[in-house]
Amino acid sequence: MPTRLKRPAFWRPLALAGALVAFQGYLAYHAIGGQFGFEGQKQMQADIVALEADSAALQAEIDAYRHRVELFRADRLDPDIVSERARALLAMAKESDVVIMVDPATNQPTSGSSR
Repeated sequence: MPTRLKRPAFWRPLALAGALVAFQGYLAYHAIGGQFGFEGQKQMQADIVALEADSAALQAEIDAYRHRVELFRADRLDPDIVSERARALLAMAKESDVVIMVDPATNQPTSGSSR
């Protein structure tokens, strides 16, 4: 009985080549336009610049707050300034203070009795 040799199917190498080309296309697409590709790197660099600017602004704000806190140290604290700021924030005055009422429209003192 003669043995018949099977001829290899022509579609298997074509299918393999097509799958490899499709995979290379997938890789090329993501190398250019993917999240970590060339376009993604440009976006990340822009994000880094924006975040560094935000960081610098926040660091300046932190430094300003540190300076304000430093002014409250006991060896630097001036009682007159503390008293003045407290009365200004609380809108209160001592009995010995002279209060001058100012008209907001004209920015001039209003007339009235002294006591």
